Amino acid sequence: MSDLSQTFGHEHVDPAERERRIRRVFEAVARRYDLMNDLMSLGVHRWWKRRLAAMAAPAAGQFIVDLAGGTGDVAALMAGPDRQVTVVDPSEPMMAVGRGRGRQHLHWQVGTGERLPFDDASVDTITIAFGIRNVTHVNDALREALRALKPGGRFLCLEFSRPYSPVRPFYDLFSFTVIPRLGAWVAQAPEAYEYLIESIRRFPDQREFVAMMSRAGFGDVKYRNLSLGIACIHAGTKPTVVAR
Repeated sequence: MSDLSQTFGHEHVDPAERERRIRRVFEAVARRYDLMNDLMSLGVHRWWKRRLAAMAAPAAGQFIVDLAGGTGDVAALMAGPDRQVTVVDPSEPMMAVGRGRGRQHLHWQVGTGERLPFDDASVDTITIAFGIRNVTHVNDALREALRALKPGGRFLCLEFSRPYSPVRPFYDLFSFTVIPRLGAWVAQAPEAYEYLIESIRRFPDQREFVAMMSRAGFGDVKYRNLSLGIACIHAGTKPTVVAR
């Protein structure tokens, strides 16, 4: 995997500039972000997110954090009156769109993956959907998630991954030609979607991300491919005794 902290699309930038540009991307597309997801995935992203929520298995009394939760669509699938579900995202415009939809039983908090605004060992479950590759320092974010989780707590990550070989040429063609044009037409931000596609290309594949989670300290790390590997859910558990 290339060092994501110093890239923005095809450009080499310093980490601070990368973070600024990514925030501008989400400010530009906030109002039409969910519509673009529907068009880019032909609606399949909704099924992927339902699978993530089902694997998270939200329960009464839990404190659940949806990191990079944007408009709150994943968090809403886990919300209920008998638990606390908090959306954490660095983009206030994205969360403002979600608040405007009147989603019930959700809390909203500005924050980044590298600096979660929660005490040590205070969270039962952390989910993140299509957000980990937008974190500037992925390894730091994984360690921060481990810090915030209770012993036995779970981290679940839904992300685009490496499709099976037979479908890869068609997927690449769609990604590099159709998606930027959709971005130009619907979101008026083709450069934003060119960045998103390139960030997918640079992100580690399924086995590489297992290794990253394991090195960060997670145990029992597994993954489940969705739609022939186009997307993938990785899950890991915070050990009851964390190695130092």
